[in-house]
Amino acid sequence: MTDRLPVTDLTRHSRLREQGSLDRADLDAILDAGFVCHLGVVIEGRPVVVPTVYGRDGRELYFHGSVASRSLAGGTPVCVTVTHVDGLVLARSVFEHGVNYRSAMIHGVPRKVTDPEEKLAGLRRLTEHATPGQWSYARQPNRKELAATTLLALSLEEASVKIRTGAPDDGDGPDAELGVWAGTLPLASTWGAPVPDPALPPGIPVPEHIARREGAGQG
Repeated sequence: MTDRLPVTDLTRHSRLREQGSLDRADLDAILDAGFVCHLGVVIEGRPVVVPTVYGRDGRELYFHGSVASRSLAGGTPVCVTVTHVDGLVLARSVFEHGVNYRSAMIHGVPRKVTDPEEKLAGLRRLTEHATPGQWSYARQPNRKELAATTLLALSLEEASVKIRTGAPDDGDGPDAELGVWAGTLPLASTWGAPVPDPALPPGIPVPEHIARREGAGQG
């Protein structure tokens, strides 16, 4: 049986319902394909949107930042979005142009992680989500660094997913007779060759977990 996302006033699809998905597997796939989210929160009456890295652990999303960041205070409603652009949809008329994409929008009130073991595990999840293998390769955070870091956890129970794929929608309409090219222009992101830090002493090789990502797709 498919694990379905609940429908709430915040997640109900009111427009382009055919692009909406209630399949939790689609939500997980979108989150697993990226590592940067945009955190929307109201601070002192003004909306603020902050890009930050994240990591998924089961049905919670972890994201972090400086303890001085007002956007990471926790305890207030937020909206977190993750979007992947897969290409342009170029129709016969400008009005019908669009984008092939995968997007997730998560609503909730994040909790500040204070338990030392969970905080360390959450930061490991963040690191491994972006670069698998890096947590055990690089130096792990010390007490001072942990104290300077805020980690928030947000439940994935209230989420909205939309996905758009395929060709333009005007192939069977009057504009099909215009003789104008129409189709899609795919967009793909790939990892490039690792670039060493200029301060790196000679003889230190690129670790295998980083080297093997060269040429691999992202998102």
